Amino acid sequence: MEIVSVTNLKKKYGDFLAVDDISFSIKEGEVFGFLGPNGAGKTSTINMMIGLSRPTSGQIIIDGINAVKDVKKVQRIIGVVPDENNLYGEMDGFENLCFCAALYGMRKAEREKRAKELLEQFNLTNAGKRPFRAYSKGMKRKLTIAAGIVHDPKILFLDEPTTGIDVESARQIRELILTLKDQGKTIFITTHYIEEAQRVCDRIAFIVKGRIVKIGTVRELLENAVSGHKLKLKVAGSLNGVKDELENHFQTLQVQIPDDNSILITSKERVALSPIVQWLDAKGISVYEAGEIKPTLEDVFIKITGNSCTKSEREKVI
Repeated sequence: MEIVSVTNLKKKYGDFLAVDDISFSIKEGEVFGFLGPNGAGKTSTINMMIGLSRPTSGQIIIDGINAVKDVKKVQRIIGVVPDENNLYGEMDGFENLCFCAALYGMRKAEREKRAKELLEQFNLTNAGKRPFRAYSKGMKRKLTIAAGIVHDPKILFLDEPTTGIDVESARQIRELILTLKDQGKTIFITTHYIEEAQRVCDRIAFIVKGRIVKIGTVRELLENAVSGHKLKLKVAGSLNGVKDELENHFQTLQVQIPDDNSILITSKERVALSPIVQWLDAKGISVYEAGEIKPTLEDVFIKITGNSCTKSEREKVI
């Protein structure tokens, strides 16, 4: 069942078209990812959906509510975690959560109970009485997410939730996202980390220069990523001239030599490894490791857009 529907959404800043006629829907209970490079239109889209920016044209329906015309009604059922931490540095964690809960009209006993529950859930109980400004970047991000769900919203919007934090904190936040999904939350997440999107999202929309170029489940996108099969061989021995000789002998193969100890083999059909190993052995080259290279979302992104990703966008996450 759809809980979010976006139709023909546009946003212009003067002559600049930041979001260019995009349409998509989000199913209840899924993690929907908006994946694209910096400046692609991700934050502009999320700001229109949460009521911080008015669309130039188009329609946004959230849980049956017109999110353009009835912003306040929508904001009662959504939680928002912006790309920058927005809590008060002089307040401690408990005070920040209670303050945010009060903004949603929660009574004192209710908001204090909820704040304690969230501090425990997010492993911040020991830091609950420390001022927010003394938190690490990862702790700040976790408390900001806790503040975004303090009123138990149906839908959570996360804008670049792991940007600028350490690997361990990023891993914890991804685990929190999956926990929230298990609790029935619908989550809209923007990111430029391909590996992150692949790990947490049910469906992904690629956005480039304000336009959505592809939408699908992770499985669907990977199945259509790259035609053919890839093998990587770890070898010992001289590889001088091996590329041309291999391609001449096995004419269905494409061969790359990325370094002195590796051979990359690509073929439209599945590769029979044994004849290749025997051929290399006859040349005095020993194969001590062989493995198939699975397609990644980066392969999908490159295939669809024709562009490779920057270092930060293809950053591996643990």
